[in-house]
Order: sequence, then structure tokens, then C-alpha cells
Amino acid sequence: MRGMQGISALFARAKEQGRAAFLPYFPIGYPTYTDSVEMIAAMAAEGVDGFEIGIPFSDPLADGPLIQAATQVALENGITVKQCLEAVRELRARGVDQPMLLMGYLNPLLAYGLERFVKEAKAAGADGFIVPDLPPEEAAELAQLCAWEDLALVFFLAPTSSAARVELVAQQATGFIYVVSLTGVTGVRTDLPPGLTEFIGRVRQHAHNVPLVMGFGISKPEHARRMNDLVDGFIVGSAMVRAGGQGIEAVRTLARDLRHALDENSPESV
Repeated sequence: MRGMQGISALFARAKEQGRAAFLPYFPIGYPTYTDSVEMIAAMAAEGVDGFEIGIPFSDPLADGPLIQAATQVALENGITVKQCLEAVRELRARGVDQPMLLMGYLNPLLAYGLERFVKEAKAAGADGFIVPDLPPEEAAELAQLCAWEDLALVFFLAPTSSAARVELVAQQATGFIYVVSLTGVTGVRTDLPPGLTEFIGRVRQHAHNVPLVMGFGISKPEHARRMNDLVDGFIVGSAMVRAGGQGIEAVRTLARDLRHALDENSPESV
């Protein structure tokens, strides 16, 4: 299954197992193109549930220092939008079956051509998109293209989001809603911020059963275990990128540790 069906199946499977879904982020081209593809394939083999595949951009406003540095390396390696699509195609050819959402900023997608980008992404095997600097009020064109191709378009909510904002995002998001654990940029943090339970409860009142996926600051197995009782899924970015700088075995080990932590307090492990 691909597109919206594949993403829905991802969350249904995790829910049946009594746990949150784990979707690591990794940018194409870091440390090299080949390394990034190998690292994503290694994470897939460890049983992660899906991927946020990063398209490098020169001004990644939502990303912290680790991801900014990694995407700068990727850009210096000459990585383009087209190469990111090729990476998805290559991963599919290698048997990676998990849903893959391409995460990129709007300017490179506009330069590539939105319609061309969406059609080529679907043909390559992508299942949806995460565009941090595209609010739902300005997303009509991309949302329509995604609807035609049955691909997800994810929007963000933060702890500062108003009830009206939550309702708007819940109405327009497809696939899942990306709930940001804090105000600020991505990064590895020792502790998750207080107030997450209240924030998630407030979003769920308006979410209309759209899955909630948390990101920003999740880096350790104890963080992952907490996600089981809080949200439908979570994204780990900076910690995966930091591991990527240490080599493929570090990536594989972190993915394994985070994935296995989810089973430690799920019904199937009791």
C-alpha cells in the first residue's frame, strides 16, 4: 500500500501493538548520498514504521544546529530535489516498504514545479509531504495536487496554537498532524518539556481522529516509551543525524534502541 492507505496502515498496525509509531528523519546527502541511502535502509531493517526524508535547503528555519549543519554538507555535496526523489526510488527498489514522507521547504519545491514534484514523488514511491514553512492558509495548490495523487500533506501545531488554529489544521491535514513538543527549533534535548499531556489533550479535542505525531527534542529510549501513552507516533531527527555523523552502525543501533523501547510497555510485551 502506498500514499494515504499506507500511512493509515502504519498507524493502525502500531495501535494494534499498543505503541506509538516511530518515524526517523534523515536528510539525503549526509554524510554522502550513498551513506544516507544506506543509513535509511539500515533503519528500515530495524523495523521502524516510516520515514521523514529530508530535502536539503539553504535556509531551514525550523531546524536546529545539527540538522542545519548536515543539510549544508548535503548541499555542498550537490544534492538536489531530483536526487532526493531518486533516493526514494532507489530505496523502494531495494525493498524498503515503509511509508516515506518527503520533508522540504517551499522554495525548492516551487523552483522544481509543484505539479511536477508531486507527480514525480509519487512515481518514485513517496507517500506524502511535510513542508514546515507552508501554512494551511497558503497550501491550496499543493493540497489539491496531493489529493489528486492520494498523497498526504502534513501541517504543524505548537503548544502556542490557538483553538481556532488547531481546528483549521485538523480540518486540512492529511496523513497526520505534526505536533511540535516546544516552541523553537529541532534539537537533541535531555528532557521533554512539561505540559505535553495538556497540549496533546487539547489538540485531540479537535483532531477528528487524525493521528498525532510528535517531534522536536525526542532522542532517547525513555522519551520513546513516553510517546506510547501520549501520541500516535513520533519523529526523531537531530539524534539520528548526530548518529549519522558517527557512521552507519551508530544509526542502526539508535534506531534499534528506540524501536525496541516501544515494546517494553506495550500489551504484547506483558
